[in-house]
Amino acid sequence: QVQLVESGGGLVQAGDSLRLSCAASGRTVSSYSMAWFRQAPGKERDFVAAVNWAGITRYADSVKGRFTISGDKTLVYLQMNSLKPEDTAVYYCASKVGNTSPRRDDYDSWGQGTQVTVSS
Repeated sequence: QVQLVESGGGLVQAGDSLRLSCAASGRTVSSYSMAWFRQAPGKERDFVAAVNWAGITRYADSVKGRFTISGDKTLVYLQMNSLKPEDTAVYYCASKVGNTSPRRDDYDSWGQGTQVTVSS
């Protein structure tokens, strides 16, 4: 199955930018989706952004206009601009067969997570 590894997290100030990367290996299907979720301390893991094999994207309202998901079959990025303290979380890359979904239970493969901390 698909193996996912995230990188690019770090500590930044409010208003700064970060670019997260997710490297995928072992994928064998042509119709697939990749997504980013995030989990803040004491909160549930929530949907952030997703992209399918055709390049169709979807975003959570909280990040629309600030974050951009892009990439291809083996490498997906999350460009995060105008970061806010409320963006602080562990960010996880995920993969599934078929079209995008905002539901975490629909995804079959997950990365280990990368920490993003935004200070005021």
